[in-house]
This record gives sequence, C-alpha cells and structure tokens, in this order.
Amino acid sequence: MTQSTIGRVGQVKEITSLSNPVIKDIRALGQKKNRDRSSSFMAEGLKLIIDALDQGWRIQTLVYAKDAKGSANVDSVAARTVAAGGLVLEVPQKVLGAITRRDNPQMVCGVFEQRYAALKDLHPKAGETYVALDRVRDPGNLGTIIRTADAAGASGVILIGDSTDPFSLETIRATMGSIFAVPVARSDIAGFLKWRDGKDALLVGTHLEGAVDYRMIDYTASPAILLMGNEQAGLPPALAERCDRLARIPQSGRADSLNLAVATAVMLFEARRHLLEV
Repeated sequence: MTQSTIGRVGQVKEITSLSNPVIKDIRALGQKKNRDRSSSFMAEGLKLIIDALDQGWRIQTLVYAKDAKGSANVDSVAARTVAAGGLVLEVPQKVLGAITRRDNPQMVCGVFEQRYAALKDLHPKAGETYVALDRVRDPGNLGTIIRTADAAGASGVILIGDSTDPFSLETIRATMGSIFAVPVARSDIAGFLKWRDGKDALLVGTHLEGAVDYRMIDYTASPAILLMGNEQAGLPPALAERCDRLARIPQSGRADSLNLAVATAVMLFEARRHLLEV
C-alpha cells in the first residue's frame, strides 16, 4: 500500500492488491452475515454516493477507480468523505470490478453504516402512506418497491417476518438511491400488529379473494398502510384478518397474478392519486 494525494482532498490510500485486508473486508460485504456483523453495506455509483451524503448517511469508506482521479465530482465526494472521518481508497479497475462483482463497474463505490427506522417512531399522519411487505424474498422486487415508494411520496416501508436484506448489493442497485430517502423498518407479525393497533390508519391488504376493487377504496380519510403479501403464499390469515379492507386488483388476461413490485406500484399510485394530482 502506498500513499498518494488528490488535489485538495488530502491523503488518499492507493491499493493495488485484492489481498489487501481492507479490500477483503469490503468484498466480504457481499455476504449478509458480514453485513450484519459490521452493520455496513456497499453502494456503487457516484450519484448514489452523493445522494447518501446529501441525506446525511454516514460513509465509512469511499473507493474510486484510478481512472477517475482528477474528476471534480469524485474529488468533491472524496473531500466530503475525509471531512466525515471516512477512508478514501484509490484502486485499479480490476479491484473495483472484484469489489462490485461487475465486469464493467462504475467508477465509484462507498461503504455506509446501515440504518433502520424504529417502528415505534413511525406515526402515520394525514396524507401519509406506508407500505408493509410480508416476507418479501426477492431483492430486485424489494429494491423496486423502495424506489416506487420514493417516487409516489410514501413515508416508509415496513418489512414483516423473514424478508430479504434491504442492504444487499442487489437491493441497493434496484433502489437507484431511494434507499437513502425512504425509511425502512422491520418487525415480526406480532410487533407489526401491536404497532398498527395504536395507529388511526386504514390497513388495506391485497388478496386474491379480496372483496373490494382497489379503486373503490377511499384512501383520503386517514393515513393508509398498504399490506402486500408474499408473492408465492399471499397474506397469512393472521394478517389478512386484521385488515380494514381486503382489496383485489382486477385482471382479465391469462396470468393469475401480478409481480409483487408491479402490484405494489399499482396500489401505491392509486392510494396516493388524490395527493399526486396537479
């Protein structure tokens, strides 16, 4: 390991070997057990790094490709990392590719401290919409739902039960940076129902046997919580029985169901249509 300097950024560590302990630790974040152990995760792409810093997320390490040296935007992000007490690493393209598991990686990635919202601190207010997901298993679906929640102006996403990791690299990629803007909480079924019982909010569950067309529900009277079931199993009785409304999305084609992320998007934009109209 050698030392180099990038303009006004100050001291930056140059690493060329995949066997370097710091690089090994970053690559290990590809496994959930290591993310959990360190309470860290990795995001890639200059825009995502800037979004995270602008939202006040704590960056631990910034890694950029040597070819990006001298870029004003990269220098700015590096300076912000140093100011926040983080480590800045300059690496060859092959090292960055190994870290991100891409043949053609983006020029910048960062390691951040994980952040979950505490469910007890979420207090639905008039005009707010939350998405609750029961046992979502696909990281691409979860990332897309977080991104959609951001686009629709939802106030948070709640993961119920054994769900996929919102801080996996696959999920982070699918959020396109929205992971830094949308609060994500987690709970078991009992904890979620206890939290909901203390809230004056409309709980709408989607169900293939739902009695109400999702377009016929009045989402304007109170905050709404949209409860989406597992893509294979749907909502379990323990959750379905506690919903104020069980909604269905009418279909006329041969497909017997919608992709979870698509169904969530349909519900979200209908629930918030009265707030999104210009």
